[in-house]
Amino acid sequence: MDEKIIIFDTTLRDGEQCPGASLNINEKIEIARQLAVLGVDIIEAGFPVSSPGDFESVKRVAKEVKGPSICGLARAIEKDIDAAYNAVKYSKHPRIHVFLATSSIHMKYKLKKAEDEILKLAVAAVKYAKNRCGDIEFSPEDASRTDRDFLYKVVEQVIEAGAKTVNIPDTVGYSTPFEFADIIKGIRENVPNVDRAIISVHCHNDLGLGVANSLAAVLNGARQVECTINGLGERAGNASLEEIVMTIRTRNDIFRNIGTGINTKEIFKTSRLVSKLTGMMVQSNKAIIGANAFAHESGIHQDGVLKERITYEIMRPEDVGVTETKMVLGKHSGRHAFKERLKSLGFTLKESQIEEAFNRFKVLADKKKEIFDEDLETIIDEGISKIPEDLKLKHFHIESADNMKPSATVQVNYKGKLYDSTSDGDGPIDACFKAIDKIVRVGGKLLDYQVKSVTGGKDALGEVSVRISSKRGVVSGRGASTDIIEASIKAYVNAVNKLLHKK
Repeated sequence: MDEKIIIFDTTLRDGEQCPGASLNINEKIEIARQLAVLGVDIIEAGFPVSSPGDFESVKRVAKEVKGPSICGLARAIEKDIDAAYNAVKYSKHPRIHVFLATSSIHMKYKLKKAEDEILKLAVAAVKYAKNRCGDIEFSPEDASRTDRDFLYKVVEQVIEAGAKTVNIPDTVGYSTPFEFADIIKGIRENVPNVDRAIISVHCHNDLGLGVANSLAAVLNGARQVECTINGLGERAGNASLEEIVMTIRTRNDIFRNIGTGINTKEIFKTSRLVSKLTGMMVQSNKAIIGANAFAHESGIHQDGVLKERITYEIMRPEDVGVTETKMVLGKHSGRHAFKERLKSLGFTLKESQIEEAFNRFKVLADKKKEIFDEDLETIIDEGISKIPEDLKLKHFHIESADNMKPSATVQVNYKGKLYDSTSDGDGPIDACFKAIDKIVRVGGKLLDYQVKSVTGGKDALGEVSVRISSKRGVVSGRGASTDIIEASIKAYVNAVNKLLHKK
């Protein structure tokens, strides 16, 4: 890698401006620490002057997070610059990011100022910030809609005033890749002192072109990209960090001798953390980190991936921190994926049995969007290799009250003999399961317990599903009854019978 693309992460500033994505101080610290592990170069931790809480969060990030440069945003106003400096000064590598709108639209309707006034304000703000902090970045807001000649003049003069980085924002996501590439190219060709600063880009996603515009800029000389985890941001969001990084890495035939310092194996973990703390869910088909990014249902695709991964996967899931390729079984799946899943579940069947099971699977797949392992086990157990009922429930008795520990006595028929067992537990159902464990010593551990109503009314039929594991593997069991405790025991007995006969 001859040239490094600086990754400027603004998840904690622009990303948090996404409606509903507000973070408290401790959550910001947690995300910032993970961003440092991910390997971002700069963390824009917030807009310090905007509120006391934001000032304190930027200050704590600067104090507690080591590695990346910590940046604070400021308008071209002295009080903003002072607030930003006082928040980020605790970082080993502090940065102040000053912005001022330069498009005719913003100058006329928002700022009500002429070009010469804007130019003087920009230069004065950069000089003032430079006296407080050595690393200054300047953004001409709405640059993509700014008059080109005026934009060149602003960039030249803020560099002369001391800006080490000049960021070119597509603030409202208006530009297109060819147009934005031409803007960056024009700056490099028409600003005489451009080599004294790093050209950065900050692209919004209003037309879905944030990543495309950012990458077009990189190909034309931009060497810093401002982006967010999961593409969070105002309105339609920002350019997505994970998409930019993985495009540069995956298409090194185009982005030759260019790379980033990102530890890509931390991408998925970082994405999930941001999603959890902001409450902003990641869509299933989101590139790189969506639930379906490495999932295949089509039989043709599944067959290809099983034979050679690169037929339908251009990245390895483990490279972004995903554990494995996901083969989703549904109505589009073929025999190859079906056989592989049965094999992974521990079933050894003859070809005739596989064919019968596959036909039953197709019938079920027409009724369900996705077939789970438990469904396959039921298909095999009930339709192909009926599991003998070595264990049968005969009777149970529960004692429970608010001032006593629940206990259960269970009578079962186990391999032709009647057994009675009594145990206490955290609840009546737990007590029943423990009583059964005393009789049938399979060493099972309860992994999951779910209950749902099959019918309506007070006498509704309840269905219980359990998953238990032992050294023999993981199995599921189901049971139904109008008595939820009885349904639970039946489900547990069903699972135990599967364990007893699991190879």
